[in-house]
Amino acid sequence: MSAPVPFQTDASRPSALPTANIGFRALESIPAVSSEEYLNNIEEDWNKRLDNEVETLVDGMVDLVAIASVKEKDKYQIALEAFQAQGRTESMVRAASSLMSITHSLKLVLLLSDEAQIVRQQNEEIRTASQEADQCRQDVASLLDNLLSGNS
Repeated sequence: MSAPVPFQTDASRPSALPTANIGFRALESIPAVSSEEYLNNIEEDWNKRLDNEVETLVDGMVDLVAIASVKEKDKYQIALEAFQAQGRTESMVRAASSLMSITHSLKLVLLLSDEAQIVRQQNEEIRTASQEADQCRQDVASLLDNLLSGNS
């Protein structure tokens, strides 16, 4: 068996843009992070953004339902609830818009990802599965031969 190959990716690692005083800028140290850890961190960031936006939508809906209670109200209470409802709906619209932006970004990441790397990984998995299947067939054949030769 060969040593396991470390996980590699083609994900870009953003860095600072050069400035006008390049000669005077101290070299920034970028922490050495494995590709897998880097991708896990990005995934966590996306999940946090998604969770925050969904939580905003849920909280806004709960608040709207609470505001819409049916009871005796004076004009001030009606105006206050209308203002609160408008504020909540605006924050919900922003959260929905942000979710649409996240969806669009994820679609672009999927469309623009390195297809060659995906194909290589799939081919490697297929080759490994084929080798395991061939080994299992050989084991079954030898066991069957032993069984049949022992009964003759």
